[in-house]
Amino acid sequence: MAQLTLYLDADTERLVKASAEAAGLSQSRWVSEVIRHAAAPSWPDSIRSALGTWTEFPDAATLRQQAADLPRESL
Repeated sequence: MAQLTLYLDADTERLVKASAEAAGLSQSRWVSEVIRHAAAPSWPDSIRSALGTWTEFPDAATLRQQAADLPRESL
């Protein structure tokens, strides 16, 4: 397992500590999960498997030909 040294300002350190504690994780595990989530290269399998399943959805060209917007209500 690799090690990484991070230099954090005091406010960021407090955020990491509080967030890790709230999640019930060590700071190292919490930071690791945040990085993994932020650097994920693709959508989750559950999202990718749903692509193209809505067969009745109009394509972009059809959507652009729809009627003009409805009149706006004044505030």
